[in-house]
Amino acid sequence: MKAHKLPKLTVQEYIQQEVESGQKYEYHNGEIFALAGGSLPHGLLCGNIYSLLRNALKAKQSDCKPLNGEIKLHIAEKKSYVYPDAMVICGAIETAKDNEHAVTNPKLLVEVLSKSTADYDRGDKFYLYRQVSSLQEYVLIEQEKAVVEVFYKRQETDLWQIKRFEGLEDVVNLQSIDLEIKMLDLYEDIQI
Repeated sequence: MKAHKLPKLTVQEYIQQEVESGQKYEYHNGEIFALAGGSLPHGLLCGNIYSLLRNALKAKQSDCKPLNGEIKLHIAEKKSYVYPDAMVICGAIETAKDNEHAVTNPKLLVEVLSKSTADYDRGDKFYLYRQVSSLQEYVLIEQEKAVVEVFYKRQETDLWQIKRFEGLEDVVNLQSIDLEIKMLDLYEDIQI
């Protein structure tokens, strides 16, 4: 007996599916994957990182803008649309040719890890993100312990360096946007 394979969706069909269902989906070369709702700590951490980025960038009068997890990222090279937990775009916001609501030029991407997504966020998703030419920094935030990993791409190379920040007394350094974030502020209201 053959398994029934669903036909691949076009980008327009994918966009229509999201509009009609009210559900967010990742799109990878014609296939869609529904995104599950997050936990309370996940939601708090996403809100905290967005607020901290927004307030710090505004205080610096930076031309960089944070975006929350409601905005999708288009990765043209891999025919993918994904929803990072947060992004920062510096300068003008560029959008996808076939979807004006999807951005294409983040400088920094953030994912809050969960048990079900940690391997994907560190592996295949990071591979997808590395296809974004504007990307300089990728931030992974643990939910169950005060640990943040920051991957920073050195200018003019494909080499990434990693820095790990641990404990509530530590301070996360975001080189691409020249900001520091206190772990105590990031993990505010999180039971760890």
